[in-house]
Amino acid sequence: MSWQMLLLLINIGNHFDLTSSIFVAPRKGIYSFSFHVVKVYNRQTIQVSLMQNGYPVISAFAGDQDVTREAASNGVLLLMEREDKVHLKLERGNLMGGWKYSTFSGFLVFPL
Repeated sequence: MSWQMLLLLINIGNHFDLTSSIFVAPRKGIYSFSFHVVKVYNRQTIQVSLMQNGYPVISAFAGDQDVTREAASNGVLLLMEREDKVHLKLERGNLMGGWKYSTFSGFLVFPL
């Protein structure tokens, strides 16, 4: 995924790699992740998946045929081991302005 024009607001610990767009867990624990993406064209569906270690965990869809802009959002709590990786993958469709109108957040809720 290309994060062109990505604005990184907070990255305490630098565990989100801006170059690869991948979050790497610094320690074992329960993490919270959420995302919000915006589609651009009507008559298309977007699907975005949150991937953990290369496998889809949750997805969000936006597919209203009568609107030109629509959002898809989702969130999850994940048990992660140290060095586990999380990223977003656009499975289908086009996003409004690429990824620049979309958000991706994650943080450690409870260390184990």
